[in-house]
Amino acid sequence: MSRTSGPDGGPVSRTGGPDGGTTSRTGTDRGVTIPSRPDVTSWSTDPYANALRNGHGPLFLRRTDGWLLPLDVERWCADADAADLSALQRCEGPVLDIGCGPGRLVAALAARGHRALGIDVSEAAVDRTLRLGASALHRSVFEPLPGEGRWGTVLLVDGNIGIGGDPRHLLHRTADLLAPGGLLIAETAPQDIDERVRVRLDDGRSSGAGPAKTAPFPWARLGTPALMRYALPHGLHSVDQWDAGGRSFVSLRRVRTVRTTSQSPDTRNSAAVISSQFPRNTSGDSPLAGS
Repeated sequence: MSRTSGPDGGPVSRTGGPDGGTTSRTGTDRGVTIPSRPDVTSWSTDPYANALRNGHGPLFLRRTDGWLLPLDVERWCADADAADLSALQRCEGPVLDIGCGPGRLVAALAARGHRALGIDVSEAAVDRTLRLGASALHRSVFEPLPGEGRWGTVLLVDGNIGIGGDPRHLLHRTADLLAPGGLLIAETAPQDIDERVRVRLDDGRSSGAGPAKTAPFPWARLGTPALMRYALPHGLHSVDQWDAGGRSFVSLRRVRTVRTTSQSPDTRNSAAVISSQFPRNTSGDSPLAGS
């Protein structure tokens, strides 16, 4: 593990691998099995890092049967578009962007006065986000995070509902990150699908093993009906659905009943830690103001 300066100039731990990296919890939690160590390499490998540095693909998720899902690297590396803004305008309170990629959404939120933090397991993604002047941590969603249970909005866009390959686990974790009454804004597949697959990152330049081909890892694709089915047991209730720019979105609100789960020292201290992940606020206002 190495250390680097966070957005406030203080040290930030840099651990883990791709989203779905090293977890802080194992076993069963309220009937949901939390994976002990999902894949920790693929999103940190050359094809993805090179695509972000270059600002374009080609880059694909390749299923084991050869089916390809193109990844829209050019859009990820551009400014937030109208479809993105349709989601961002619904954000409430401080925002956590899970799998922030090169940081366009975090930067757009910051420009609009939101407190926003991105997390990503790709060092190249975090570096690019920081260069935009936005706040980001090199962290997996399954690791301890600042502000657990106090985020006003959590974002899962650009296919990130697929992280870890099991939506139940991811939605369980997301609900724990949200404040009571907080919003999850997720992008879903335009089709009514519920797919669990193993994929690998592929830049289309090699059919054999090598730097252009990565190891398979679990992934998921969900349409809106499937997402809402999995979200309901975790206290996440749909409040809005919309399409924009050929993309589908849903927002879900966490029930306001406060959970009574046991907390690690990282979680208990998260209310204080969260403010240290943002640039200094000379007005003295809390980064959670309005949440």
